[in-house]
Formats: sequence, C-alpha cells, structure tokens
Amino acid sequence: MSEKFHLVIVTGMSGAGKTVAIQSFEDLGYFTVDNMPPALLPKFLELMRHSQDNDKVAVVVDMRSRSFFAEIRQVLDEIESADDVDFKILFLDATDSELVARYKETRRSHPLAADGRVLDGIQLERELLAPLKNMSQNVIDTTELTPRNLRKEISDQFASLTNQPSFRVEVISFGFKYGLPLDADLVFDVRFLPNPYYQVELRNLTGLDEPVFNYVMEHEESESFYKHLLGLIEPILPGYQKEGKSVLTIAVGCTGGQHRSVAFAKRLADDLETGWTVNLSHRDKDRRKETVNRS
Repeated sequence: MSEKFHLVIVTGMSGAGKTVAIQSFEDLGYFTVDNMPPALLPKFLELMRHSQDNDKVAVVVDMRSRSFFAEIRQVLDEIESADDVDFKILFLDATDSELVARYKETRRSHPLAADGRVLDGIQLERELLAPLKNMSQNVIDTTELTPRNLRKEISDQFASLTNQPSFRVEVISFGFKYGLPLDADLVFDVRFLPNPYYQVELRNLTGLDEPVFNYVMEHEESESFYKHLLGLIEPILPGYQKEGKSVLTIAVGCTGGQHRSVAFAKRLADDLETGWTVNLSHRDKDRRKETVNRS
C-alpha cells in the first residue's frame, strides 16, 4: 500500500448523479461502496488500511437527517486528523427544476418528500446539505451534464498516474461452435482462413504455439485481413474512449476457438498494447481438449 490512503466521499442532492459518479470511480480503480452510513466510516477505513490491494476508496454517503450531518461532521474531523489519509468530498448538485424533471422522468418519489411534493423534499434536502456543500473541496453542477460528461468531469478531477486507466481493451478469442461472447462489442470472423486443424501435426496445438501461429499468418489472405483489421480498430479506439466507454471488448472467432482466432487475438493484442491498456483471453482454447478428456 502507498504512504497515503486516498478517500473520496461522494455526496450531494438526490438525483444529481451519485450512481454515475460511483461507477466512474470504480472505472478509475477505486474500491467503491454505495450508501455507507456515516457512523460506519471509521471502522470501514480501519479495515481498508490493512488491505494490500486497495489504497483508493470512494464512498457514497447520503444525508437524510440533521443527526446524519452531526455524525459525518465528527467522522470528518477524525479523518482530517489522520496523517495517512488523503480525503476529499465530492458534492453533486443540480438546480431544483432539473431535479424535479429527473424525478418525474423516473417516476420515483424523493426520499424526503414523504407524502408531499417532490419539490418539498428537494428543498428540505438542500437545507440539510448546505453545511456539507460548504465543506466540499469538489463541487460539480450536473444540471447541464449528460452521464458521459459527468464521467469525464470526474476523470479529469480525480484520475492520476497511480489510478488504473479509465479505458481498456479486452481482446478475446472464441469458437463459434460454442456461441458468441455475450459481452462482445465488436466481433470478427476468421473462419474463411486456412484451418490448421486439418494439419495433423498442428491439430493438438493452439494459436499460441509458434508452428500454428506461423501457419495461420503465412497465408496472403491472412496478412491482408489482419492489416485491414488493425487499420479499422486503431482509429476508432479514441472515439470509444471519448464517448466515455470504460471497456471495449473485441472478439475474434473461428470454428473451435483453438487455432486461427487465438493467433489473431494474440497478434492484435500485442499490437494494441503499444498505445492502450489491453487484456487478452482465450475463452475456448482448451475446450476441445477438455471435451476429449471427458469422453
């Protein structure tokens, strides 16, 4: 764990975007908790201090009563006096009219409205949260922000060199005979290329083995297709990142997911790694072998 434990307390008006905010922090590599009661914060932080994996935490705290504010005030005083904690408060706000419109759109009732109007609940919450807003180091008005813009705003304010990148590429190979990957954004079919399966000496190897990789790539149509594939993907990645997407999953499939798709996925991942964070996986690489062993 680093010398400083980084804590962000996310709070603000109900309907101002706390759900989008906590998801954004998760994309930035923070350990996140939603709706944490203020009284539990000290114990929670004590547990997190002993964690070897998480030194960045974002917690959503909702204030629903004056007693809650008294609790959080005491907790913040304790945290502020700790030398090993670097903490910030992110307060999300929006105009009353915009909050009313959002509640009407979702047809939800305001948590403080009880049997009254939504606007009554909003105004009461604003009164309760005023002291906390004055204490906040970061205030974001989401009135004119789309969820994508809010994610970008949070990334701009809280991303650092120690954070995990807010955008990564997942490259996966698979076999069409076992079904499409459900989470794939882009799917490419390489079944039209020469199949190493019909070469006896290559049948039990995979696209990670050099003989298979070379066999797949040595054909003119393979090289031509790969150049077009890379030329298609590289220019569009910045657009996906700009759009606010945190993960782009690229799936490459062949018949069984053992030879051609594995070789292409590996080559694609290796080339994309020069400019992006890339994870490579092979869903069905050993599926045929496992099936044979079970029979």
